[in-house]
Amino acid sequence: MAGYGALTDVYEWLIPDHKLTPGGAVRAVGDLVKSLPPGARVLDCACGTGQLAVGLAALGIDVVASDASPGMVRRTQELADQEGVSLTTFEATWDELPHHLDASTFDVVFCVGNSLGHAEGASGRLSALASMARLLNPGGRLVLTSRTWERVRDGGTRIDVWDQLTRRNGRDAVVMYQWQIAATWEEEHHLQIVVAQIEPDGTVISGSERLSIWPFRYDELITQLQAVGLTTDDVTLDPDGGGYKVVAVRE
Repeated sequence: MAGYGALTDVYEWLIPDHKLTPGGAVRAVGDLVKSLPPGARVLDCACGTGQLAVGLAALGIDVVASDASPGMVRRTQELADQEGVSLTTFEATWDELPHHLDASTFDVVFCVGNSLGHAEGASGRLSALASMARLLNPGGRLVLTSRTWERVRDGGTRIDVWDQLTRRNGRDAVVMYQWQIAATWEEEHHLQIVVAQIEPDGTVISGSERLSIWPFRYDELITQLQAVGLTTDDVTLDPDGGGYKVVAVRE
C-alpha cells in the first residue's frame, strides 16, 4: 500500500498548478480552515509532498503529517524546513495511526489527493476510515477527496497522455497514466504513472511506478463513513466531474 517510491522526486509534475504551493493547497480546501477554533490540531494522513500540511502550519495551526511512503514524509519535512515552519512528521499506514496518536485529539483529519483508493478493498477502506474517525474530537471533521471512480471504470483499460507539457522547476515533462481496469469493482486495479522529463539537450529521462488501486462507488463511501460514526456534512459530487470532496463530522 505504501507505493510512491519511484515517484517521490517527480511528484510535483502530478500536482495541479493551483495546489503546487503551500498557500495554494490551503486555498483549495476553501473556508474550512477559516472555521477552525483557536489552537486547532490537524492531521494530514496522506500528506504526499507536504503542500497542504506546510500551508496549514504556516498559519500557526498545530499540524501532524503522515504518509505510508517514507519518501513522501521526507519531502514534507524538507518543505517544512524550507518554508521555516514547524510540524510533526512520521511514516505510517492508516491502520498504524492509532499506534502513534491518541484518540479524540484532532479537530480535522485530511485524507486528500485520491489516496483512499489505495486501501485494500472494502475491508481495508473501512479499517482506514475507522482509524481516522477514532482520532477526531467529537464534532471534528474528516475531509476526503476522491476521483469519481464510476467515471474511471466507465473509461475501461486505456492510456491517458496529458495533452500538454508540464513545467516544474524550469523543466518540462510529459505525464502518462496507464489504467488497467479489472472486470469487477472488488478486484485489484492498477495504475502505471510515467513522468518523462525532457532534458535541455532533448533526451528523455523517465520515472514510472505501478500502483494498486481498489476503487469504490460514492454510495459505498457514504455508507462506510456512517458505519464508523461519521455524518456527511458537505459533498461536492458532480457525477460528470473528475473528482469530489466529502466532509464528514464525528457524532
